[in-house]
Formats: sequence, C-alpha cells, structure tokens
Amino acid sequence: MNVIIPAAGIGSRLRPHTHTLPKALLHVAGKPILGHILDIITRLDADEICVITGFMGDDVEKYVRNRYSRPIRFVRQEELLGLGYAVHLALAGLDDRPVLILLGDTIVETDLSDFISRGDNVLGLLPVDNPQRFGIADVSDGVVTRLVEKPDQPQSTLAIIGLYYISTVAGLRKRLDRMIASNQKNQGEFQLTDALQGMIEDGVRFVPYSVDGWYDCGERETLINTNRHLLERLGTTESREGSVIIPPSYIAPTATVKASVIGPYVSVSDRAIIENSIIRNSIIGFQAEVRNALLHDSLVGHRAVVIGDFRAVNVGDSSEVGYF
Repeated sequence: MNVIIPAAGIGSRLRPHTHTLPKALLHVAGKPILGHILDIITRLDADEICVITGFMGDDVEKYVRNRYSRPIRFVRQEELLGLGYAVHLALAGLDDRPVLILLGDTIVETDLSDFISRGDNVLGLLPVDNPQRFGIADVSDGVVTRLVEKPDQPQSTLAIIGLYYISTVAGLRKRLDRMIASNQKNQGEFQLTDALQGMIEDGVRFVPYSVDGWYDCGERETLINTNRHLLERLGTTESREGSVIIPPSYIAPTATVKASVIGPYVSVSDRAIIENSIIRNSIIGFQAEVRNALLHDSLVGHRAVVIGDFRAVNVGDSSEVGYF
C-alpha cells in the first residue's frame, strides 16, 4: 500500500499565520498538524509515503526529515489546481498498489487498519449540517451511488471528509489523466470527487465508512476547536511552580511559565514565555511572549509578542501587540 498526503494548500483562511508558515506546520495540541497525521501513518505497513507540498514546501520537508526516520517522498505542486491535480502528481511516481489518501489539514479519528479492510475502495464519510460546502456522497444499500462536489441542492448530508482507500488505482489514474488532458475543471479546479464519480460510472464499487471524528484545521475557530478536542483525548496534564495549570493543557518542556493561570485547553509551544497572564482555550506559538494579558479563544503566532489586557487575539508570526 502507498500513502498520499496532500499538504500544498496556502491556508488563506488562516492568515496572518500562513503568511509565514505553511498550513500543515501550524501547531495544535503540542505539534504541527502534519505531525499528528504522520504519527498515525508511520505506524501502518505502507510501502511508500508521499507528501505533496506547495507554499514553503522546503520547511515542510525539513520538519519531516528532522523528525521521521522512515523514507518519505516529497512532490512539489507548483500550481494549486485542486485535489485531483495533487493526487495526479503523486500517482505519477507510484505503481498501481492500493493507495491511502489523507488530507494534510484534517485530523481524522478512526481505526485506519479497519478502514482499509472494509473493501477494495472505501470513502470516509460523516454527516454535516452544511453539505453545500463539501463533496457529498449518496449511499444506497451499503454502496456509494453518486458523488457531487459542493452541490447546490444536496440529496444527502454525508460529507467526503478527506480519507480515501483505493485499490482500483489504474481506474483512478485513467480518470485523472482524462480530466486533466481535457481541462475538465469544476469551480476552477480539478476535483478528486469528479474523478471518483467517473470511476463509479465505469462500474467501480465504493463502500462508505463512518469515521469516529473529523477535525478540520482550515480556519481559526476550527483550529482552536481541534486543539481543544485533541487535548481532551490526550488527557494532558502539566504543572509549573508558581502557576496554576488547569487540565487538559500542553506546555512544551522548554516553555517558561511564571505567575500565570493556564488552561483549560491551552497549547504552549517550545521556548514560549508566559508571565502574569491568564490564558484559556488558546494556542501559543514557538518563542511567543505573552505578558500581563488575559486571553481566550486566541492564536498567538511564532515569535509574536502580546503585552497588555487583551481578550481575544489572532496575532501572526513575529508581530507585537500591546502597550510598550
């Protein structure tokens, strides 16, 4: 089995943080999003892992090579032409062994070994309240009958959540090659959903799989919510002399915390400094400084400085906010 992790998105909805850092390396619950994904993937018996990079791809590659000894191949996506195009690039260097595809900005809770055992072609699905925003699957008698990308009038609420297992790789390759050769775009991009629908029309059988949890990291609010959930699952507890740490919270060993109340649901990255502050439900970046502040529902970027009585902030890397 081969594994493809598309991680080339620019993360426009997470600006200003993604002006200086690729989305896959944003921190959540103590490590980058991509780190959570790779920690799961590297435990599988995969023949090859391929990570598709784009904006600041060298930083993504450096992070992976420094932390994972397993060989991982990187493919650069120069043009952001959609998920279908990204998978097409990855398949160009792979054989026709089954492929597991996981999006690089989404954390999925499920038993992947069980997932890939459910059939030759399996799609991870989950009901959503706003199906117009997603690729949607129609299911009948335990089989996926139709896939539509962001339908105006969805017939189902089952969203395709970015987890795919495909044994019929030759069929996927054929459909993607045909789509790109004919410039068949949907909403300005080559959609993987359209290629999979073409496979269904060719007679390929897909079975649905309901995942336990699906945590999007594509916006500030969803990133903070994902941080909250992962900390609850990990049950992380910390202690620092002279401060109160309310679990679940994560504080990196190299972070400094003085005379503060941290938590619940706070992640503090390496070499951050927090003094005389109260922080809850927030993510504090690498080498960030927070002093004399009251923060909640906040993202403080790497090397950012926040000083003063602010309530909720969204501060990008290397920025300064406060009274100086």
